[in-house]
Amino acid sequence: MPNAFSMPRQHIMAWQSALFGTLLSVTLLWPSAAHAHSFARSYNIPVPFWLYAWTGMAALLLSFLVLGWAMTSSAAAQQKSHLWRSNKPWFFRLLSLLALALLLLSIATGLWGNTDAYRNLNMTLFWIGIVLILPYATIFIGNVYAEINPWRSLVSQASQGRWRYPSSWGYWPALLAYMAFIWIELFAGFGPKQLSLAILIYSLFTLSGIWAFGLRDWLRYGDVFAVMLRLISQLAPIHYRAASTEFPNGAWQWRWPLSGIAEKPATHSSEVMFILFMLSSTAFDGLHATRWWSELYWIDGFALLSPWLGSNIVTAYPALKAGLVVFETLALLLSPLLYFALYVLCLWLAKRLLKSSVSLRELTYRFAYALIPIAVVYHASHYFTLVITQGSQLPRLASDPFGWGWNIFGTASANPWIILPDMNWVWHSQVALILLGHIAGVYAAHQEALRCFATSRQAMLSQLPMLMFMMALTVFGLWILAQPLSPAA
Repeated sequence: MPNAFSMPRQHIMAWQSALFGTLLSVTLLWPSAAHAHSFARSYNIPVPFWLYAWTGMAALLLSFLVLGWAMTSSAAAQQKSHLWRSNKPWFFRLLSLLALALLLLSIATGLWGNTDAYRNLNMTLFWIGIVLILPYATIFIGNVYAEINPWRSLVSQASQGRWRYPSSWGYWPALLAYMAFIWIELFAGFGPKQLSLAILIYSLFTLSGIWAFGLRDWLRYGDVFAVMLRLISQLAPIHYRAASTEFPNGAWQWRWPLSGIAEKPATHSSEVMFILFMLSSTAFDGLHATRWWSELYWIDGFALLSPWLGSNIVTAYPALKAGLVVFETLALLLSPLLYFALYVLCLWLAKRLLKSSVSLRELTYRFAYALIPIAVVYHASHYFTLVITQGSQLPRLASDPFGWGWNIFGTASANPWIILPDMNWVWHSQVALILLGHIAGVYAAHQEALRCFATSRQAMLSQLPMLMFMMALTVFGLWILAQPLSPAA
């Protein structure tokens, strides 16, 4: 579209070179046999893992050098966008009512439908449609959820709340809800009915927060879905501007991908922790299903506890089984602290390297959004196969949402359309996603460094510790994907 964007040639060259590095890395490693998880059965990766690790780090280093050479100023100031007004306010109202209807349908099918999760729409609609497909769509279409939030439809748009939202709370309510949500996903083993009850409890939690603190503040700070999708939408090439005096019905805005990251930094330590939990929870989900993790607890952990539990693992099994839930819960909840410590250490090293007067707190806030692309690709690389396989069941389940033998759309009795992607293609797609996400993170961090520090040389030097951090995340992410699953998983 003419005049829709304006970005200096150096930034376009930087993006082209970064993408070339990703494609080159994956192409060099594509032979067609180490085991990889994320598959239903064992899969031998084509070449030794160390070669993937070194190639991934080389791709990041190449991208870093190219970006440092090509980018000498931030693109944010030169960026232009194209706006077009929305003249169909009814469209979002219709989508909002549809979202509310799907939420109520998910609850109803779980409470009164078939208890078999594979015959009930409830589980697939929520875990695949809402938890996976909606965030992935947000990457491309922007934060439409902010306008169609189903809980927003249940309250007055002018709801001001009874009390002022405490600024010290920040995003902690959303983060705590996020941790509870991930715990339920990984450990609760909910069926359709239990999931519906959980959605009802969360709905009560959300509506109570809106009643107490107002619609605007609670949906910004307390609703886990609103917070997560707003963060993810920073990557989108489309931005929706809510209704205002200038645009009574709202407006759409084209922008360069990732440019939303540059608009403003994180504002609270809890927001930084939320982003880091997006990273760590996905990494933990992959790690705790591996044979390595199973052996760490059942072999090494048992050896450590044997003075108290005895040497017979059969008699010690009940205590070990109960301890596993505690061990994994603590590992999940403490995981963002490890990422936070490494992240802050890198920024402290950058500050020391440049002798910068910028406070460590400000640096922590300013570079946090650069981690969003990495968190998103971690999530996508782990779960996109689930979208392909189980997501293909949605047309069948939509015809018989309660599992009662209905055939509303004529698709319930058809043979299930199940896509089983080639494992070689899946593995290399995962590698490409992880590399591309980390390169996008390097790009976003370098953009922020150019805004934060006086010269391009300082910006380049400041990113050396962050580059090491992102290299470590790349190798760790690939290592998790390359591990064989435990027998229990």
